[in-house]
Amino acid sequence: MTFRSARDAAVPAHLASADQLSRLGFDDRWDHAFHEASTIHLPDAPAFPARVVRTDRGACDTLSAAGPVRATWGADVVAAVASDPLAVPSTGDWVRVQAWPDGNHTVEAVLPRRTAVVRAQVGGTSSGQVLATNVDVVAVVEGLYPDPDLGRIERLMALAWESGAQPRLVLTKGDLGHDAAELAAEIGGQVAAGCPVDVTIAHEGEGLDALREVLADRATLALLGASGVGKSTLLNALLGREAMRTQALGAVHKGRHTTVTRELHLAPGGGAVIDTPGLRSVGLQGGEGLAEVFADIDGLALDCRFSDCAHDREPGCAVQAAIDAGELPERRLASWRKLQREAAYQARRVDARLRAAELAVWKQRTLDNRRAAKSGRQKR
Repeated sequence: MTFRSARDAAVPAHLASADQLSRLGFDDRWDHAFHEASTIHLPDAPAFPARVVRTDRGACDTLSAAGPVRATWGADVVAAVASDPLAVPSTGDWVRVQAWPDGNHTVEAVLPRRTAVVRAQVGGTSSGQVLATNVDVVAVVEGLYPDPDLGRIERLMALAWESGAQPRLVLTKGDLGHDAAELAAEIGGQVAAGCPVDVTIAHEGEGLDALREVLADRATLALLGASGVGKSTLLNALLGREAMRTQALGAVHKGRHTTVTRELHLAPGGGAVIDTPGLRSVGLQGGEGLAEVFADIDGLALDCRFSDCAHDREPGCAVQAAIDAGELPERRLASWRKLQREAAYQARRVDARLRAAELAVWKQRTLDNRRAAKSGRQKR
């Protein structure tokens, strides 16, 4: 027997129980946050905590202790989203759901997030897009074959670090190339220093033990990566069932299945996996994650002769010396420069948007004051 939500998100029947919240990661801190958010107390309209599985415009599928619940956004949530687009209920959020006598349910509050994976809209005007929330571990997924994209890994690792969760690198398709372990060690040392690195052959169940241990602690694992790197195959292997249908590899050895939505899936022994769409472009909200991803360059920069060294042609540049000595790939410095420029641009764009919003508030206040003064003169 299987419970299904309005959007046909499968939930194993044995998980639709009182223990389900615990399996989803609900703890004393979440319980306290839920009661802090419970401002409405109606005998015939009980409120209960639930976790967002999937969301769409104005409504979302959630999982509660009793199983799947479809809920629309309440007035307070609509108002919050209107003032801050990032406040939209997102996959992974814990929410307070209100049950009404007519059988409808509304999301009345989104509990404060512990972590959030947020990408900036590249070339866009919006404030960004929330990919997943309340994640414990962000797994950056990249295929070892045919050619791993190191620049893409660096970008996604920066996004993972900025989320506040623990990043790790998962290299898939370990059976399609030669010397997978050696290549993984080289890649990990360059772009994921200090992070766990897993080499997997998902369809054979190999290399998954460390990820299963993460889920065994009832943690939430988010999968980030481009289309075709094997996220869906990895997801199915971790869940032990076909949550996402996959197809055979194409002519260029890329998976043909493309995830088009963000969705939370319960793991058999507890914990949850959030699958995200294949990311073609990833903008960075800020530069905090870059310091972690490029710790080697920042460390070398401490030995530069000049504190404001641009690592170009300045004398006494330790970064250029490391490149000349073959200790630092030139590609890595180019990637650092590119992401630094992008982060700086994004910071300027956010500052400009905040200034514009503040100016609009003051303009409205001035207009209101003028109207009030005019009304007072007319009464006299």
